Amino acid sequence: MSAFEFFCLMALVFFGLERAFPAHRQATFRREWWTDLLFYGGQVLLWNGLVIAGLMLVARGLNHLPLGGVRGSFGTLPLWLQIGVVIVLCDISIYWFHRASHAFEPLWRFHRVHHTAERLDWLAAYREHPVDGFLTRLVENLPALLLGFRLEFVAGFVAFRGLWGLFIHSNVALRLGPLEKLIGSPRLHHWHHEKTRNNQCNFANLSPLTDLAFGTFHDPKDAAPETYGLTEPAPRPYAAQLWDPMVPRWMSSTALAHAIRGWALPWVERRRRHT
Repeated sequence: MSAFEFFCLMALVFFGLERAFPAHRQATFRREWWTDLLFYGGQVLLWNGLVIAGLMLVARGLNHLPLGGVRGSFGTLPLWLQIGVVIVLCDISIYWFHRASHAFEPLWRFHRVHHTAERLDWLAAYREHPVDGFLTRLVENLPALLLGFRLEFVAGFVAFRGLWGLFIHSNVALRLGPLEKLIGSPRLHHWHHEKTRNNQCNFANLSPLTDLAFGTFHDPKDAAPETYGLTEPAPRPYAAQLWDPMVPRWMSSTALAHAIRGWALPWVERRRRHT
């Protein structure tokens, strides 16, 4: 399936769900929808290929480590148990990395791009800096790679997490009842994007049980977030969001814009006075 066909299929599915069960009344083509479309295009046309290549390099490197004993023991387990162990270990691994991405400035510089979205829907799931995207894919699959888990299953997990990510970001108010504590839901993940709580809850990638275990689960029952995004200023254009985390603050798009205005405005005033 091509990137365009996949986009059309996901749009058909989620436009229908978001119209039938909206969490918030908002326009389908909301403000910054086109910015998120650029993030989607960047991922499927360039960044995903680089991420896959990077993961393959890491997997080859891990094959040179003395992991034969651990991998041999793991390989003797029934497949269903291998899958269960990998899911739990990967969820714990990405939970702590995600939490660290909110706590440490070098990681937050990249991860905050994902939190600049002020309206959530399925397409907003793609708002992710490529550096953050690569590190996230690496950490969430590292336990599986260390244990020598079959790469076709790792690829399947990556695909499933991608689809699940679209669902939990979607503007959908569907409730899953008791299953929400096991597999999550859009409403629970939306609280992670809620503005006033500063995104300090519901870090788990798949199961909220991880948040429950580590004390970051937040579920105000029937309430839903009203505001999303950041309390701190952040650039809005696509190119600026890619550029700013990569450079010192004095080279950020905001600093450069101020510098250009500081140079240009006096020049314009002088031109006006002489005309």
